[in-house]
Amino acid sequence: MLSLTFLGVGSAFAKRNLNSNALIEGWMAGPAKQASPDDNVLIDFGATGPKALHYIKDQVGFQYLDRDGLINYPAIRRVLITHLHADHIGGLEELALMTRFGYGDSVSDAERRLDLIGTADVLTALWEHSLKGGLGASQGRPAELADYFSVRTMYARGEGSPDRIRILDRYEISMFRTHHIQMTEKFDWPSYGLLVADTKTGETVLFSGDTQFDPEGFGEMMARARTIFHDVQLEDSESPVHAPMSALRTLPEETRKKMILYHYADDWDRAQYDFVADEFGGFAEPARRYMLFDED
Repeated sequence: MLSLTFLGVGSAFAKRNLNSNALIEGWMAGPAKQASPDDNVLIDFGATGPKALHYIKDQVGFQYLDRDGLINYPAIRRVLITHLHADHIGGLEELALMTRFGYGDSVSDAERRLDLIGTADVLTALWEHSLKGGLGASQGRPAELADYFSVRTMYARGEGSPDRIRILDRYEISMFRTHHIQMTEKFDWPSYGLLVADTKTGETVLFSGDTQFDPEGFGEMMARARTIFHDVQLEDSESPVHAPMSALRTLPEETRKKMILYHYADDWDRAQYDFVADEFGGFAEPARRYMLFDED
């Protein structure tokens, strides 16, 4: 089985619910029978990511993320980056430094080097424009991204044959472009969503990443998906970079009912948004394990 847990569900500037990062876990028998998953993938790791993991490690079912009161970073196998905003990458410097230097002889070199996954345009800019300033100097010599991570480049859907992350030889994660920030034309600033598939049943789950309202771009994938996790902008604006609530409300009812909204602002629980429980699958909850697929 496969599960998804949001470390946080808030917008970039939210203070109450932390950054919208997630942890996908693969289970042979399930969290009720296992102390830890057989595999996992961290989806983004923003500025509040370390704080979120520190909180989640103390919750029932997540004790495998605890290491003598500290975050057990070696328990994370892979981290996949959707785009370069700080609420999605701001925790990577801590992750890199802790996995390389923070555990002494208590972990092996293999445990230290978790996979860092993303498209070539995202990973190149990630190092050159975001991480190199803090990680580019190591004691006695310069450092590179490969000193901290096993770097894996993926092709997204629509770019020839898309790459896939395999989990338990049954589930696959692929990436697709999203229309998030547009400088002069659509897709000219790299940003990606995820399609998670059960290869045995053919069922899929869509995770939008950060995107404007774009039913033409991936509406067909939304229609086929059994569950949709979609970012939302509660208020309207002249130049939205997320999907406004008013636009999402125009989608067919059968799509909205399976859509769980995340990346929302701190005023999400005002009475004016009570309709979300009736019109959508609800607001995403932090630290809640959502079961994506159950084994037959």
